Amino acid sequence: MLDRAGNANEFRDSLMAQSAVPAARAPIRVGVVGVGVMGSNHARVLADLPGASLVGIADPDLMQSRKVADFLGCKAVANIDDLLALKPDAVIVAAPSHLHHDIAISAIGAGAHVLVEKPIAPTVEEGEAIVAAAKAAGVTLMIGHVERFNPAVEAIRNAIRGEDILSIGITRVGPFPPRMSNVGVVIDLAVHDIDLICHFTDSHIIEVQPQVRAAVADREDIALLQFRTANGVLAHINTNWLTPFKARTVHVATRKKYVIGDLLTRQVTECSDYKPDGSYSMRHLSVAYAEPLRVELTRFLDAIRTGGRPDVTGEDGVSSLATAIKCLAEQGSPGDRPALLRAAG
Repeated sequence: MLDRAGNANEFRDSLMAQSAVPAARAPIRVGVVGVGVMGSNHARVLADLPGASLVGIADPDLMQSRKVADFLGCKAVANIDDLLALKPDAVIVAAPSHLHHDIAISAIGAGAHVLVEKPIAPTVEEGEAIVAAAKAAGVTLMIGHVERFNPAVEAIRNAIRGEDILSIGITRVGPFPPRMSNVGVVIDLAVHDIDLICHFTDSHIIEVQPQVRAAVADREDIALLQFRTANGVLAHINTNWLTPFKARTVHVATRKKYVIGDLLTRQVTECSDYKPDGSYSMRHLSVAYAEPLRVELTRFLDAIRTGGRPDVTGEDGVSSLATAIKCLAEQGSPGDRPALLRAAG
């Protein structure tokens, strides 16, 4: 029987409260850098988000940026300097990851609050520099780990709150993405789930046992990653670009429950009340309807207004990146390992 009371209603009420913006409060002026898939989606959501005013989109591909800007009713510019000339209060960095550091530092230097898409940067050093710059400037820095704002993730986290978590298994697989060229599955996909493991356990990863392989692509396209957190939870991630369909599932075992979540269909099932004869109780948890990116941006704007701690901090982003890089370092050739390990910290 579906449990309609509880987690979903709490999540929905929280979202509504976060979204309510008094009419007298001036909207936050936001600019977006990058008009790829994520940048275009950020711009789309911001154009319709209460309390936000989309002032411009920056991308060297002016033909594409103008197309998006004309549709959304904002300005199109070629670069971050031109975007900052529009005086945004906040900037979304959705450019290729190797550009994150320079763009974020420029925005922070202009006094803008910043949301940087994951990964925060290509290296831990650049990520730490972004964090340090934001702290020195006193601006809000949030990292775009959008999966945290999936309502199914919220339902899973609520179901296991206060439980003694034993293990977490996450599968994130799908076909090869033509747009991906400069990173493999660990940085592109597994970094989401590294962050989720820390989010679910309220801990950090202290041990990694990775197995990665480049079967088709130049970079790794298969990864089987095992972890241990500081509070003793065992976790594993199965990710690849070789599956003809997308799958995103989470399995969490606690001493009293087994929770299964599908992050695509947003169905979450809880098994509990185990009996000596092998029987158990099962219920489907109610999951709120919400667009994760809209929730993420709402929370970002709220952190700017209140000056509070953002849901995904710069330190969170650096930690997930460091773990991902360590997974790759463990699999690198002997000559590659020292440099990679230095990057991982």
